[in-house]
Amino acid sequence: MAHGQLVATPLELPIWKTTFSWICAILIGLLFLVAGVWKLTDHLGAAARMTQALIPAQLSVFTAVFFGTAEVFTGILILIPRYRRWGAWLIGLMLLAFMVYIGYFYNQLLGADCTCFPWVKRAVGPMFFYSDAAMLALAAIAGWWARPSEGTRGALIIAACAALFAGVSFGITESRQTGAKAPALITVDGQPVSLQQGKVLLYFYDPECSHCDQAARRLAKHTWSGVKIYGLPSRVPQFGKYFMDSTSLKAGNSPEHDSLKKLFPFGDPPYGILLEHGRQKASLLQFDQAEPESTLRKLGYIE
Repeated sequence: MAHGQLVATPLELPIWKTTFSWICAILIGLLFLVAGVWKLTDHLGAAARMTQALIPAQLSVFTAVFFGTAEVFTGILILIPRYRRWGAWLIGLMLLAFMVYIGYFYNQLLGADCTCFPWVKRAVGPMFFYSDAAMLALAAIAGWWARPSEGTRGALIIAACAALFAGVSFGITESRQTGAKAPALITVDGQPVSLQQGKVLLYFYDPECSHCDQAARRLAKHTWSGVKIYGLPSRVPQFGKYFMDSTSLKAGNSPEHDSLKKLFPFGDPPYGILLEHGRQKASLLQFDQAEPESTLRKLGYIE
């Protein structure tokens, strides 16, 4: 019995180390768990943030769902003592990979919003690396003073549950999307752009139409809430850039007027289509003193 006690004693940590490990595990675990749930329950919004971080638009939804699932999985692991060390390792690797990615694209992303965790408003800059280093320290302390992990079967069950939650959340979000679906990509000023993230205004116009000119000038005076505007000239597209410059409407021009008009039929321009996450939210038919300002403000497209 005495020999058994001598063997067990070195495995027991001082109470302060155990307590500190628990505090670090709870802090980093809840942060990752909430961040993952946040991404999975709004994968379209998360995908838009991924695109802003230079993830290709075609991969943005997959990336958002993948990292959301990984964050839920690792957040649960680190909160369970039996799997805490594995969770700490995985969280540490994810943080290091993210820091390397941001470091590689640092000059392009400098000053850009980097809100990957809810309630933690961050921009790419020196403080970004300090905050990630702090999270890395929390994971390291939680894992260092944890017992060796064991039981792969239980960990795999947790991974399967996280994947199931991701699938259900994805299905629910997609089922709530209504309205005509816009193409995944269109060409704007010679470059492919995605219509699947965030809020978009497609403005159909004739560069030689005075009504279109007046409507564009009114649109240019609004304060837009993160809305991307793309113009689609119905004729004489060579005058499209001059039209945008003269009306001060900050929008690129796309040559895909005909194909988009078949998808969103209308009569004569001006005409507008409001998209949100690739789905038609509303049509703008009237351009006068009251409209489309009233509709734009009601739907949150302008401040």
